[in-house]
Amino acid sequence: MGDKAHTHPGAAGRATAADHPTSVRNVVLVGHSGSGKTTLVEALALTAGAVNRAGRVEDGGCVSDYDDMEHRQQRSVQLSLVPVEWDGIKINLLDTPGYADFVGELRAGLRAADAALFVVSASDGVDGTTRMLWEECAAVGMPRAIVITHLEAARADFEEMTRICAEAFGGDDPDAVLPLYLPLHGPPAPDGHAPVTGLVGLLSRKLFDYASGERVASEPGEAELPQLDEARSMLIEGIISESEDETLMERYLGGEQVDVKTLIEDLERAVARGVFFPVLAAAPAVEGARQGLGTVELLDLITRGFPTPLERAAPRVTTPEGAGRELRMCDPEESLVAEVVKTSSDPYVGRISMVRVFSGTLRADQTVHVSGHGLSDRGHEDHDVDERIGALSTPFGKQQRPVTHVIAGDLACVAKLTRAETGDTLSAKDDPLLMAPWEMPDPLLPLAIEAHSKPDEDKLSQGLARLVAEDPTMRLEHNQDTHQVVLWCLGEAHADVALERLRSRYGVQVDVVPHRVSLRETFGDRAAGRGRHVKQSGGHGQYAICEIEVEPLPGGSGIEFVDKVVGGAVPRQFIPSVEKGVRTQAAKGVAAGHPLIDVRITLLDGKAHSVDSSDAAFQTAGALALREAAAEARIHLLEPVAEVSVLVGDDYVGAVMSDLSGRRGKVLGTEQTSGGRTLIRAEVPEIEIGRYAVDLRSLSHGTARFDRRYARHEPMPAQVADRMREEVRAAS
Repeated sequence: MGDKAHTHPGAAGRATAADHPTSVRNVVLVGHSGSGKTTLVEALALTAGAVNRAGRVEDGGCVSDYDDMEHRQQRSVQLSLVPVEWDGIKINLLDTPGYADFVGELRAGLRAADAALFVVSASDGVDGTTRMLWEECAAVGMPRAIVITHLEAARADFEEMTRICAEAFGGDDPDAVLPLYLPLHGPPAPDGHAPVTGLVGLLSRKLFDYASGERVASEPGEAELPQLDEARSMLIEGIISESEDETLMERYLGGEQVDVKTLIEDLERAVARGVFFPVLAAAPAVEGARQGLGTVELLDLITRGFPTPLERAAPRVTTPEGAGRELRMCDPEESLVAEVVKTSSDPYVGRISMVRVFSGTLRADQTVHVSGHGLSDRGHEDHDVDERIGALSTPFGKQQRPVTHVIAGDLACVAKLTRAETGDTLSAKDDPLLMAPWEMPDPLLPLAIEAHSKPDEDKLSQGLARLVAEDPTMRLEHNQDTHQVVLWCLGEAHADVALERLRSRYGVQVDVVPHRVSLRETFGDRAAGRGRHVKQSGGHGQYAICEIEVEPLPGGSGIEFVDKVVGGAVPRQFIPSVEKGVRTQAAKGVAAGHPLIDVRITLLDGKAHSVDSSDAAFQTAGALALREAAAEARIHLLEPVAEVSVLVGDDYVGAVMSDLSGRRGKVLGTEQTSGGRTLIRAEVPEIEIGRYAVDLRSLSHGTARFDRRYARHEPMPAQVADRMREEVRAAS
């Protein structure tokens, strides 16, 4: 921020445990897939002296994307913590996946961080997902800065990309998004592209040349001054407009020269308050160099402009019973409150929990209370248990560096917490507390799976439980109607990672099978049936006859049983048996094996035997009567209909509505929302939206999102029902 003349990397080196919240900065890197977040983290680690060459620790492994699965996927699929130290400040860099399927990992990073670094590729620009994340950070007042990468691309234009960022992120105040440095270009290459070799500091009016692999400060030449002075004036006005000193703008416009030290202090305060968003440039170090372009400037911004954990509001906590509690802001001496922001499994160490300590101090071998509430609908059990903290460590690539304690504001990893899951709260054993879970997107892509073999079947339940414990954006369903095990995911890449983890981490091979929705059956018209169960074959016989009438009811009525027997034709003690028989048969279905609903079944008459009639006989007779009635009636197949809400950019409204109509959907209405988006409400058969999470992303270029909830069952069109029956017959 202040353009100090750093002359060598390693001004701090490796980070361990912090000793006070003021010496910690928690920063999450946000940006679309391929924007260069992981490369930037590795460049920052190199400049800070935490690695021996770009992206490598002593064992040769990568510092961020070190997981074997990430190597196979060729992208980040999980949240990574890379702690470095710069000028005595511990910086926890949280590298997040950019692909939409792993937004749960990104949300965890936002929860753990106090500021965000938005990484924007000069060759790709700003996508819709990045805009939405910016708005999400703005809603909670999170400080943000923008880093433009890929300046080496042939068509990269820093000034144009800065303008695009100001337009995308500035909202009503584009002057709040301004560069702190301008790129310095070297001699043009044969293709005409002039590479960026350095930066010019707008406040310091100094030139920082990275061409040699070291940051070398000098004075700008006459050629750079006109462009420098124009951009500098815009920056100064932008800083002063956000200054807490209301007289400063008036004095500046009156011709007073504002001291650079005052400008830097105002800039730092404006960034920390989340009202000014500086733009910087960065590039990885060239082979053999020790500093990447712009990395020193970024580290200075993080340490001096981003807020300390003390500046973050204390989290809202309650007792496990729901009573509110007040906490002092990020106090290491306060009662312990920490949160599990990520859970992973290591084949050698076991379960590892990444935690952010919000209050108090977490110590090795301490017994803590683990509270996990609020995600039971996703297969996560509510629990309140005591657990002993195992080893504490700070991660660095595949390495875990031991620490004895973790203070409020810092992040670390805890080994072998057997019950703690992502989103759980760790608190003092004698003072249990609970943090409200952070908002997670609903997984809306179903993945129906079956164990590949008998040994896999024995391990499947435990493997799925561990998988869901690690990732709160997955939901596990054991569907009682279709008898399928369904893992609900955010998208195809999310599903692929889930299957890979089951196979590689937990040794479970599964087969993916077609997902089935929960269909129902009902009567299309009134019908009668007679159930006769008479057997006389030696010994105790069986005798039961009953006559019923079945009529359809309005949707949502369920099964209604009416007794209209007169004269004791069916003895009173056997009438409940008939009802049990017809209800059992209704649950099994009467045509295609789907539960029967929305009918009234009236028992009209019957016969009994004084010796051979029994409860079991009348249950059987009731079931036979219902089947006979079904054979004489038109049976409608009912399909579940979902109420779908789609939030989409105005440019894609027509395409989305046309697509919904093609899915037999009925659009109920639209509503204009902020940010140039429209909310579309529709009712769509669930059988038509099994892959809607994937299709909508493709249709809207990743800018739309939707949610769904069950509305009702309604009759399926005849041609669709016939096709479903054919599929059932073919499968059997």
